[in-house]
Amino acid sequence: MEYLSYEIEINAEPEKVWSVLWGEITYKQWTTAFMEGSFYEGTLEENNIIKFLDPKHNGMYSRVEKVIPNEEIKFLHLGEIYEGIEVAKDWGDATESYFLEENDEGTLLKTKIQTPAEFKDFFEEKFPKALLIVKHLSENQL
Repeated sequence: MEYLSYEIEINAEPEKVWSVLWGEITYKQWTTAFMEGSFYEGTLEENNIIKFLDPKHNGMYSRVEKVIPNEEIKFLHLGEIYEGIEVAKDWGDATESYFLEENDEGTLLKTKIQTPAEFKDFFEEKFPKALLIVKHLSENQL
């Protein structure tokens, strides 16, 4: 298991950053760093299953482990989705967490990821780009 973390300072309040991260339109915008046309299905409430999908309905499904609005959210990744069919994977404790810490400059957005080694290079390339888009959207949208 690889342990990755990324952070970025954003000149906006945590509520704004949260709305950019999880708002239907803005989620699609910042996740273009991973895959053009990405979206999610489901409600961000603890123990709910969320599907993270591309336009062809391929992607992965995860359980929401923890939610504190405007502060923290954690997903446990359970498996992949191929053409709409869920395939469980033995990824162990593969998680993705987001932490929003308010400070004098606005918000420090931190992400922590536990991932199988096979996905490390993908995250290393894509996550910093995604966070820059979150920063831009948070600082420049009304």
